[in-house]
Amino acid sequence: MSKAKKGILLVNLGTPDSPSVPDVRRYLNEFLMDGRVIDIPAWRRFFLVRGIIVPFRAPNSAKLYREVWDEATGSPLLHYSLLQQRLLQERLGDGYHVELAMRYQNPSIASALAKLKPMNLEQLRIIPLFPQYASASTGSVIDKVMELMRSWHTFPEVSIVNDFYDNELMTDVFVENAKKHDPKTYDHILFSYHGLPVRQLNDVAADGTHRCETAGCRERINEHNRYCYVAQCYATTRLLAEKMGVGADRYTVCFQSRLGKTPWVQPYTTDALKKVADNGAKRLLVFSPAFVADCLETIYEIGTEYAIEFKELGGEHVQLVESLNDHPLWISALERLATGETPNDSYLHNHPSRESNVVE
Repeated sequence: MSKAKKGILLVNLGTPDSPSVPDVRRYLNEFLMDGRVIDIPAWRRFFLVRGIIVPFRAPNSAKLYREVWDEATGSPLLHYSLLQQRLLQERLGDGYHVELAMRYQNPSIASALAKLKPMNLEQLRIIPLFPQYASASTGSVIDKVMELMRSWHTFPEVSIVNDFYDNELMTDVFVENAKKHDPKTYDHILFSYHGLPVRQLNDVAADGTHRCETAGCRERINEHNRYCYVAQCYATTRLLAEKMGVGADRYTVCFQSRLGKTPWVQPYTTDALKKVADNGAKRLLVFSPAFVADCLETIYEIGTEYAIEFKELGGEHVQLVESLNDHPLWISALERLATGETPNDSYLHNHPSRESNVVE
């Protein structure tokens, strides 16, 4: 077996070690104490997280994690992430060594880097597993990796995949998964992305003045707003809608999982559910293109909570489109990301001035 010369570090968000309250509490503490996730002064964050949010949230979150925890495979996020690691390693062969880490909890970034450090690698490529860039996700991963590598005496050539919101193979998987459910039989489609506080988007502009409303982030993506999470979410949506031949009148972009009272990116998924129900929709098809593996936010939040909420509003059925998981095309996409192949599949390249109507 030849010695690996290139390292790949896949990093996803994280998951508790078990659905027990202590393990969920430990996970939430690490997650919410990240200054890029709750971007307020450290002393305020400490009292808010450890004194208010986690003590009340941990028991309830533990119940939700038990709903998605598999007796044999455990956390769905970790299960699919491990599959992605193994399948990518098989694709890349002995010249590469693929490690998996979670930004929060286990396997930790520190443990993964500890395995990679003594390999005397020529190259190390970091792939945060978030299609759309956000400071609270991809930015946090990069920050943590840099912090931990600061003590290394020698460095391989390091590269980072900043985002892949317009990756053709990724979107092909979502479209293929949707076809299993015959999209034409649904009254409306939701593209539900993980939410962010609005204030976290301001720094997309170097002077902190970025505003999606004036930058046109919901209508277009260009060199001025291409690092805006909202602009990337809408660009992903337009690419998916085009591939499925779905007009703007048949879908809504929305944002889920908000926390606290501060304004988050809108429209909220709960508000979108009410609006489409009021408009007479009975059957909803829901994509969650911010996730590369099914997890609590897809399986339970969309598949159960929103399904119940929609029925209470007069709807009949909510169908979640499965995430990328271990789909062969997604592994091919990861292979391209890992090797640095850059086929001409950029949405921004192919649609430099493309705009779309937005249904909200």
